[in-house]
Amino acid sequence: MNLTCIIIDDEPDAVNLVELLIRQNTTWTLKAKCYDALEALTFLKVNQVDFIFLDINMPKLTGMELATLLPSRTKIVFTTAYSEYAFESYSFQTIDYLLKPITLKRFLASVEKIEQHFLKPGTESLQNVEQAPEFFFVKSGKTLKKILLKDILYFEGDKDYVRMATGKEQILVYRRLKDMEEQLKSPFIRVHNSYIINYEQLSKIEDNHIYIGDKRIPVSEKFRERFMEVINKNKF
Repeated sequence: MNLTCIIIDDEPDAVNLVELLIRQNTTWTLKAKCYDALEALTFLKVNQVDFIFLDINMPKLTGMELATLLPSRTKIVFTTAYSEYAFESYSFQTIDYLLKPITLKRFLASVEKIEQHFLKPGTESLQNVEQAPEFFFVKSGKTLKKILLKDILYFEGDKDYVRMATGKEQILVYRRLKDMEEQLKSPFIRVHNSYIINYEQLSKIEDNHIYIGDKRIPVSEKFRERFMEVINKNKF
């Protein structure tokens, strides 16, 4: 695929490695190598590229600071030695997050991900995602209780039980969270080994946590990327 990109990194060895990986494993055009964020900002004001490889820990202006100055449509592949910025990185149009030292195996996986991203005809609207049924029944004693999916805030797993929280009550269901996940579709998404949330009910995202009403729910690294991809589809 004929894509254009630039590398932004203050470490010459890191720039050389990414350049070598690009030239040996892709048909992309590397349009520039920038060794600080200000140089990159100047270049991008008069040149367009499909995406950028962006280091985070740079002097004068960090990669995160640079990302806030770029047009919101700018596609980014972050390259960094620091995993703690991963969640914050998906506040932008992030395609991938490469941890240094970048291996050939990991780079090839990123190539596939990047090219798949640009193969998409357009950002899929949330309305086009397969929808779950509007309700289901849960057993409570001898009664089957009807629950509207839109009323559910989150599911919290506890061994062989799931605590289902609505705006009015919490219902304990004898099911594993994994089994529940297999039946649920949009707008439900797994964000932690212990939590599935209704993303239409969340009020804010802060650091590595989601807030639904007064409930503070962690987002684990395992599920973070998929969660932020969903959120970015509905972000201005």
